Amino acid sequence: MQSTDLPTPKRALAVGAHPDDVEFGCGATLAKWAAAGCAIHHLVCTDGSKGSWDPAEDTARLISVRQEEQRSASRALGGKGDVVFLGWPDGELESGTRQRSQVAYWIRRLRPDVVLGHDPWRRYRLHPDHRHAGFLVTDAIVAARDPHFFPEHGAEPHRPTALLLWEADEPDHAENADGFFENKVAALMEHRSQFRSTMHIDPGRAEAADADAEVKAFTDRVLARLQENGALAGLELAEAFKLIPEL
Repeated sequence: MQSTDLPTPKRALAVGAHPDDVEFGCGATLAKWAAAGCAIHHLVCTDGSKGSWDPAEDTARLISVRQEEQRSASRALGGKGDVVFLGWPDGELESGTRQRSQVAYWIRRLRPDVVLGHDPWRRYRLHPDHRHAGFLVTDAIVAARDPHFFPEHGAEPHRPTALLLWEADEPDHAENADGFFENKVAALMEHRSQFRSTMHIDPGRAEAADADAEVKAFTDRVLARLQENGALAGLELAEAFKLIPEL
């Protein structure tokens, strides 16, 4: 890693494709900053309506559930700021002009010092929403900083000081996560609708011991990733990013 630990920003905006993406990508970092006085904000691009393996799932209900889960997850990280839902259909997100305008608007309105999001250049990325959400972040930062983009916003341009991209193939920055692993896991566990499909936890297990074992296996995977990232930076636990400091 070339760098570690940005100065704690006054405001941070994390942009995820789906509810729970932010917690996986930068939950410990947001919790650390929130504990130090940073106002953390979430922006979720899609409605999360395809986040179920049940063909009979009531998708309208699932959208509502996932929004409440995301608000609870933000609070678990210490968030007291905005949780914004753009509401684009899950699996159908595009990185078009309309979507870029929406993200740029929230950058201008919330005025974050640091923006965090998916790395759109990750090789062999399968899910299109993650790829498009990443490009929306990079493209919207350009639009938000320059006054002739989207003048209809009626908001002053804003240039963040840094962009952190999670899921990078070649990360060059680490944020120390020591002391904030529990916050990250607590926030992830708020996304109960994703236990079976994403976390491989079966909430219907008849045996409590089996369910507990699955929860432990999931938390162990999260811990192992933080340890792997930390080892690259000489830290015990870390979240890894590609840092783009000149915006």
